[in-house]
Amino acid sequence: MTESGQIAGGQTADGRTAAAHTAGGQTAGVPTAGVGTAVGRTRRRFLAATGGAVGAAAFATTSRAAATPSAAGRTVAVLGGGVSGLSAAHELAERGYAVTVYEYHDVLGGKARSMDVPGTGSGGRKPLPGEHGFRFFPGFYRNLPDTMRRIPFPGNPGGVRGNLRNATEELFAREAGRPDLHFPLRRLTTPPRLGDLTTTWIRDEVTAALDTATKLPAHEAAYFANRLLVHLTSCDARRESEWEATSWWDFIRAGDFGDEYRILLGIGQTRNLVATRAQEASTRTVGRVIIEALILWGLLGRGLDGDDADIDRVLNAPTSEAWIDPWRAHLTTLGVQFVFSSDVREVLYADGRVTGVRVTDPDGSRPRTVTADHYVQAMPVEHARRTWGAALRVADPQLARCDELRTDWMTGIMFYTRRKVPLVHGHVNCLDSPWSVTAIGQAQFWDGRDFAADYGDGTALDCVSAIVSEWDRPGILYGKPARACTREEIVEECWAQLKDGVNDAGRTLIEDADRVAWFMDPAVTGLGGPDPQNREPLFIHPTGTWHLRPTARTAVPNLFLAGDYVRTDVDLATMEGANESARRAVNALLDRDGSDAPRCRVWELYRPPELEPLKRVDEVRFRLGLPNTFDLG
Repeated sequence: MTESGQIAGGQTADGRTAAAHTAGGQTAGVPTAGVGTAVGRTRRRFLAATGGAVGAAAFATTSRAAATPSAAGRTVAVLGGGVSGLSAAHELAERGYAVTVYEYHDVLGGKARSMDVPGTGSGGRKPLPGEHGFRFFPGFYRNLPDTMRRIPFPGNPGGVRGNLRNATEELFAREAGRPDLHFPLRRLTTPPRLGDLTTTWIRDEVTAALDTATKLPAHEAAYFANRLLVHLTSCDARRESEWEATSWWDFIRAGDFGDEYRILLGIGQTRNLVATRAQEASTRTVGRVIIEALILWGLLGRGLDGDDADIDRVLNAPTSEAWIDPWRAHLTTLGVQFVFSSDVREVLYADGRVTGVRVTDPDGSRPRTVTADHYVQAMPVEHARRTWGAALRVADPQLARCDELRTDWMTGIMFYTRRKVPLVHGHVNCLDSPWSVTAIGQAQFWDGRDFAADYGDGTALDCVSAIVSEWDRPGILYGKPARACTREEIVEECWAQLKDGVNDAGRTLIEDADRVAWFMDPAVTGLGGPDPQNREPLFIHPTGTWHLRPTARTAVPNLFLAGDYVRTDVDLATMEGANESARRAVNALLDRDGSDAPRCRVWELYRPPELEPLKRVDEVRFRLGLPNTFDLG
């Protein structure tokens, strides 16, 4: 791997000065179980000093795939150091490739990274931990946990995967005076055995659950259960055609039923969870991933990541401590190199191949060109597509289609409290919140940490991590949408909506006196001005998105794509999708390279065998232009 441009004195990633590193200075950097198939701030550059003999020894003992002759001397530039980029680097390094990761920030992890709250640590404590938004790892994740198992962590035989903890409850909080919905998030104790699952059982159980836990009229609960059966028994062709073109709102006829139906089964399953409005969200995506994989098969204990996994899991420490930092250390032992503060400006294309990548510092200074044998572009779609010139887009038309992919804002706010806040042992979904606020009390899961002793100045005992997913509706405090508020107004509004959800006349879970400090994702800038910006939005899934998403393999022989926007089986903007896309990109690269290295295993979402005959019947009906057997209109 070569890089042309100024190479002089600078800093390594651990802060030491060294020759032959990028020129120094400062910048304004902003901050499933299915079938397994082989399918801002200081400019720093870190070159792994432990490649050579140490890396070879670690590789021999930790990797599952031996280096192959075809990989010897082959270089790969991975553009982006988020989950997809690190996943690709991990798989490639295990197969003997020389990998360099180019990352915009001066830290790794992308939207999954933790961030120190500046100026908050004292007395030997670390600064308060902030983040883009809380992380959760549903039980149906299989690809990502497989990677996590291969990242060593002291005391964990299963690597950093051993840092996951089950969240056992979810609170659907209603505004003051309305009864909350409190659900356990554990597998059913007596689910149907394999082969015994029937549509009658599903219909009866879903109807009974809605009757018991909600105030929905019987006919609305029955209708939703029927719509669920329609989706469960729809063939792939119908899902990718009819249901991909139908919004979740229209599919469940949310506009024809009462407020409870619309809020609980429409908005609560889309806007609050994936930042997509129910009126726009693809039924294929919502039905297949959220309703089926996350909820239904999770409750049945099918397709989960091992016997110890429940529906919802979180880490037992700040994300970077529990996962990203150990990952970086492990990749270093495998010989992976990291170049930080690298803003990819253009993917250069000529004579049918990528010939290099033009890179600058985040402020546009120090232009240089990076070259390698292969390129894995693991950047968010909103940043990747601006790097593709006209010739490259002509070479592969799927790149041009990415211009139509959409993103929206889903931004985290951390509230640090002077007492342990007694929220549920899991997530809170504020159903009536105009800003679609969700939250979780984090310290209860950090069994290896004493929050007050380890972070801040000792006064904060807990962190309530919240997310704002709706930025265009007026709030309850200032009557303005979040985009029109200052940062301080957003914080106060989010806190007010959270209180409105979790407190009621007979119960006060959080109060103003609890707050010690707060932190908001710095990726959002210009708040209170005419043009607020968010450098790290979320890829969303309105109808038709599936057909616009590119594959990991491009028509350009040495360019491969990874990221949560790339077409994957999980079909949702998730860390699991990012990891799966990286596996598919690496497999495509191995194919193109003629490598005899083992291909990455790819887990797909669970498909219950009992429903496959009904899907085959539906395939015939779809070809004949007939509705699904259960579709009563």
